[in-house]
Amino acid sequence: MTHFKVNTRSTRSNARTGVLQTNHGDIQTPVFMPVGTQATVKGVLPMHVESHGAQILLSNTYHLMLRPGVDLIRQLGGLHGFMNWRRPILTDSGGFQVFSLAAMRKISDQGVTFSSHLDGSRHVMTPESVIDLQLGFNSDIMMPLDICTGYPSSRDQAESDMLKTISWEIQAVEHWRSKARGQHLFAIVQGAGYRELRDYCAAELQKYDFPGYAIGGVSVGEPIEEIEAIIAHTVPLLPEHRPRYVMGLGLPENLRFAIAQGVDMFDCVLPTRLARHGQFFAGNGDRRNIKNRQFFDDSTPLDPGCDCLACSQFSRAYIRHLMVAKEMLGAMLLSIHNIRFLIRFVDTIRSEIENGTF
Repeated sequence: MTHFKVNTRSTRSNARTGVLQTNHGDIQTPVFMPVGTQATVKGVLPMHVESHGAQILLSNTYHLMLRPGVDLIRQLGGLHGFMNWRRPILTDSGGFQVFSLAAMRKISDQGVTFSSHLDGSRHVMTPESVIDLQLGFNSDIMMPLDICTGYPSSRDQAESDMLKTISWEIQAVEHWRSKARGQHLFAIVQGAGYRELRDYCAAELQKYDFPGYAIGGVSVGEPIEEIEAIIAHTVPLLPEHRPRYVMGLGLPENLRFAIAQGVDMFDCVLPTRLARHGQFFAGNGDRRNIKNRQFFDDSTPLDPGCDCLACSQFSRAYIRHLMVAKEMLGAMLLSIHNIRFLIRFVDTIRSEIENGTF
């Protein structure tokens, strides 16, 4: 399979640029992927997400399975037609919900049984059914069912979760190979903070030659030093000729570190979540709160170096007014800015790798 090509390698770090081919277009890497859990990036029109440089979006299989359901999405043209998004889409499997909805699920060797957080109804997700759901969504990149082990966890718990994850991923890749029509399935390497478990998981999954490899189980409560240690340890275990993806990473300082290790893809809900609380990125990635009194009469843009809709047309003072008045436009503009900031941040690093300065 030649769907991924490395174009440039840094001489100063393990960073690289590349291109990932999908059914809905090529993706230049490294790339930051905004999250649209419910088939929407919260508060931002698809046309604005696209015009601000997003090459690919994420949606969540668990949430879309419950509402509106795969049948409706398939009927209305898959996720692309349903949400009017023309570029690639990656769908997570629901593995994070195994972690985040621990009180509402039961894990067995066959899969996960959930009680819906919406109405309490019972739903079973198996390795095969998760693939079928994502094929119904017509996702460009699919993730297999996995267990995202929380922090802290015992070695025994991490090993048990990892072994189940490997078993499920083997079932998933065999099912995917029998049904896929150009969609990619990425493996997910688990093992919590235990290096020997990460070693074992990465080695086992590579036997099945997945189209891409993700590092899961980070950003689940552990300190940043542990996140960096896991990434630095795991990336060299992954194949050079496949895209590498760290799930749930989105702060500028974390992105810079991971790219230097050789990671190609990232996603995070932070741009819009921070925006809803009044926070925005500026400068080299500093986070500021627009509701602070210092911005009351500030006529400058959120970030003078940014070319987003919010920065090109509105002042800090106006956006502060919107947030203080609880007008939804305030969070919308901050969301647009934060998404654009992270996309531009990664785009700049990609250019630096290409010209030999990163």
